[in-house]
Amino acid sequence: MTDQQSSEKDVIARDVAEDSTTAGIEPGVEEVSIKGRSLASDAWIELKHNPLFWVSAVLIVFFVTMAIFPQLFTSTDPDYADLARAREVPSPAAWFGMDSQGYDVYARTIYGARASIMVGLGASVFVLIIGLVMGVISGFAAGWLDAVLSRFGEIFIAIPLLLGGILLLTIYPNRAGDPYLLIVGKIVFVISLLAWPRIMRIMRSSVIQVKPTEYVMAARALGATPLRLIKSHIMPNSIAPVIVVATIDLGAYIAVEATLSFLGIGLQPPAISWGLAISQASGLGSVRNAPHMLIFPSIALSLTVLSFILLGDAVRDALDPKLR
Repeated sequence: MTDQQSSEKDVIARDVAEDSTTAGIEPGVEEVSIKGRSLASDAWIELKHNPLFWVSAVLIVFFVTMAIFPQLFTSTDPDYADLARAREVPSPAAWFGMDSQGYDVYARTIYGARASIMVGLGASVFVLIIGLVMGVISGFAAGWLDAVLSRFGEIFIAIPLLLGGILLLTIYPNRAGDPYLLIVGKIVFVISLLAWPRIMRIMRSSVIQVKPTEYVMAARALGATPLRLIKSHIMPNSIAPVIVVATIDLGAYIAVEATLSFLGIGLQPPAISWGLAISQASGLGSVRNAPHMLIFPSIALSLTVLSFILLGDAVRDALDPKLR
């Protein structure tokens, strides 16, 4: 090695050492870049290691796929009835057997997912939107507006969801000639009307807790508008409890739709839903002589409700640092 090459290497080594010292890094220590993690990324890491999350996610994907593409699961027409095969027990020709009118129970269980999940998702979306808006306004504005909105919400929250649904649908019953989507929309409206105050109260409490924090006060001092405060600072840090409750409530809304249909004031034939199937199979003679008519729709309904409840529990555990 020549003296010139050695001199150049000494100069380079000295420059690197000086740069490292200037940057606050000890010579010979490799610089490590630490990337910050958000609440969502931390929650996802927790969810990936939670078996309940994967079980519930697989079940939800299965039932949602069943609701959107029922043809993937059966080629049997759910509206075709053969009275000669009424109450036929499960067999290779009819996996879940036949009901009292000669309909294929398996086909009607597959197609029944559409109405139940449509009502649950629709109600959850509207309840979440109304509850979030009302809760943010109430918690952020405070004062007289908070008092008015809170008292208004208490009017609806004092009415039990199922009892209120029975009352409203009895006063404004579904008619035989009403379009299918109109009946579904009416049930979604009734559930949304009675269920939004629960989300509103949770969101209001979260906003009240987040509003006096230092980062919100700092943003306000720097001239952030109320809309920017809500959008960038308050909403991202207060929405986690609402997501958990909304996920669990989605399963409850599916159960409410099934109960209303079971009582004869929800969906009506020729609509197909799990609640209707359970209602038609709940007679004493049917339960004794053809229990398969009741068992399979009930299992599908129970698994769907359970999957959303399990998902809500898993999301709660992931979003709440105290439970980790």
